[in-house]
Amino acid sequence: MAFHSISTLESWVAEFERLGYPLHGAIRVIVQDGEAGADTGLVAMRMFDSPTEIYIEPPTESRPEWTVMFEPRTEPVRLGASAVKALASELATLSALCAFLQQKSEAISRYTP
Repeated sequence: MAFHSISTLESWVAEFERLGYPLHGAIRVIVQDGEAGADTGLVAMRMFDSPTEIYIEPPTESRPEWTVMFEPRTEPVRLGASAVKALASELATLSALCAFLQQKSEAISRYTP
């Protein structure tokens, strides 16, 4: 898996937030246990009014792009039309964030031997 440092991920998230995508939840970078104490991070997102944690994972050999992992839920969720509309907007922002992280990773890999 292509890991990135916490500071790199934090700068990418800050840059993405400045792009002005609608976001009602929170995006943050959390500490991830890296090999041999490596300074690695993981991007996490919590959507507005949702207890579900979402992790955005970097590419691996078997998955060539950034992917989203939703934590499992123990209870069903029932949403009204306005909440579904808000959820759709958050998911569109999440998709844009994944594409943004993909572009940043590819730019680094082009310049890293």
